Amino acid sequence: MSKIKLLSPRLANQIAAGEVVERPASVIKEVLENSLDAGSDRLDIDIEDGGIKLMRVRDNGIGIDKDDLPLALSRHATSKIYQLDDLEAVATLGFRGEALASISSVARLTITSNTGGDSGWAARAEGRDMVAEVTPAAHPQGTTVEVRDLFFNTPARRKFLRTEKTEFNRIDDVVKRLALSRFDVSFNLRHNGRAIHSLRKATSQIEQERRVAQVCGPAFMENAVHIDVERSGLRLWGWVALPTFSRSQADLQHFYVNGRAIKDKLVTHAVRQAYQDVLFHGRHPAFVLYLDLDPSTVDVNVHPTKHEVRFRDNRMVHDFLFRSLHHALADVRPEDQLPGNTLTASAGPQATGIEAGEFKQQEAISFRQDAAPAGSQAGSGGSLFSPNGGYQPAAPSTAGVGEAMANYGQLYQTASPAQSAGFSPSAPQPSLDEVAQENTEVPPLGYAIAQLKGIYILAENAQGLIIVDMHAAHERITYERMKADVAGEGLKAQPLLVPETIAVSQKEADCAEQHAEVFLSLGFELQRAGPESLLIRQVPVLLQGAKVEQLVRDVLSDLVEYGTSKRIENHINELLGTMACHGSVRANRRLTIPEMNALLRDMEATERSGQCNHGRPTWTLQTLDELDKLFLRGQ
Repeated sequence: MSKIKLLSPRLANQIAAGEVVERPASVIKEVLENSLDAGSDRLDIDIEDGGIKLMRVRDNGIGIDKDDLPLALSRHATSKIYQLDDLEAVATLGFRGEALASISSVARLTITSNTGGDSGWAARAEGRDMVAEVTPAAHPQGTTVEVRDLFFNTPARRKFLRTEKTEFNRIDDVVKRLALSRFDVSFNLRHNGRAIHSLRKATSQIEQERRVAQVCGPAFMENAVHIDVERSGLRLWGWVALPTFSRSQADLQHFYVNGRAIKDKLVTHAVRQAYQDVLFHGRHPAFVLYLDLDPSTVDVNVHPTKHEVRFRDNRMVHDFLFRSLHHALADVRPEDQLPGNTLTASAGPQATGIEAGEFKQQEAISFRQDAAPAGSQAGSGGSLFSPNGGYQPAAPSTAGVGEAMANYGQLYQTASPAQSAGFSPSAPQPSLDEVAQENTEVPPLGYAIAQLKGIYILAENAQGLIIVDMHAAHERITYERMKADVAGEGLKAQPLLVPETIAVSQKEADCAEQHAEVFLSLGFELQRAGPESLLIRQVPVLLQGAKVEQLVRDVLSDLVEYGTSKRIENHINELLGTMACHGSVRANRRLTIPEMNALLRDMEATERSGQCNHGRPTWTLQTLDELDKLFLRGQ
């Protein structure tokens, strides 16, 4: 008796459904993608019992002809691909032509559509292999797909579904991901008759940011940098969160390639490298990013769920993503992080910033002129309060700040010359009188007024109180200067007296030969000693004593996988970071007021000064509104 048997069409469809229809969220994803491909700009989604009982999606797209409705429920039938060459430049979300046939094999499916004529048509299929029945039906232009009783004929699949709440949350995630990918489409989601989302079209940037805030939360947008960079046919735009807005899990990471949501290891690696210097250990960055490129340079048909893609030039894409994000994060200065300011990183005229105050705290509160009675103690200290307990608004004034600096400076002028020798201001500091007379604007981090417990610098700016961790801040400044010195002078290399031999695979040995110049630029000289062996003849001076063999292996692994590697640079940066940590001002060091101000000015001019080398924040702001809440003022 033959052991190989031909499966029935019905069983084949149900097996194929296992690839496409995993749970109700899988159905919603496939149907919504079809609606978007049909040119819809409005999608209405109705869900009952987490999608197990009912899923209905209505769109206003081009619709399906009467003659095409039965074909739409057939396997291997699609309107998006006609020949093999079309697979080389897929510009649609769905194209396999399996979804509707698979869904109809495990549920009761009804499609009602109208292409713009007087009447519409409906096709029904209920989990069995038969020609779909087509009947007239009233329907406006567009298509409605209704799926009832999912897995009604496959109880083994149905018992693995989770609770109603869990299944609906997965549907909600699918709708949110698609809403982020198509700002030109409105989305309306209802569950058990209750409205969950009503996302309108977002044409302007501020409307797009409102939608992102609805999906990802307003806190994300309040801490996001807008980026828009275009180079060599690649365009990266969207929003990346500041390192201080990191997450314990990678649950707020949305990346789209030509509008398709993906989770790709090359993209993840590039983003992680960009945050290497500024993210606290074990934390994950948050971002909503869009990469636009020629469809012919990316293959989207490498995974059944189409969550992964393959780029024609991995190294170019990885380098573009890394450099764009790296520069965007480096360009953020303290003034960009103050309330009401714009966070924008761009490399093109099309980039525009966030409208002031839209996703930030209230507008900056100006310094107040002293309004206390003449001769009072409050007046001599530069008080910000009026006699009646309210605020006295005024333009930023440096005179009151200068007085306060002088008063506090008299208390902390006891630092000896030996104590002060460890900190060198980047430029001569003006006297307090010159600051009060000449300055017309208050710097972003303000002016130092005191030092707390030998650890924190307290400064006053236009918004309120700035608190700076002086060791963490100086550590970042020293670290960035050391990196700049190394980059300017180049890495000094040291030839090995006895070359070190390492055994590698033939593929890795070929890769080492191919990227010999890359290793030389990083201070390594590798020579091939055989089909599967390499000689390390030279290493960077900074890495003497390090585990060089393992480092070379890791770099080769990255080069094979991603076409690029930052491991050597990261290892060197770790050493520089350690040196910077030991070379920075320590706790309990008394700084003079000029020294504190010099440190604040250096922070304003230094890249990534918002975080130390370990990812900890270096400064924070307490606005006057926040201080008022602490003391219940005005309540």
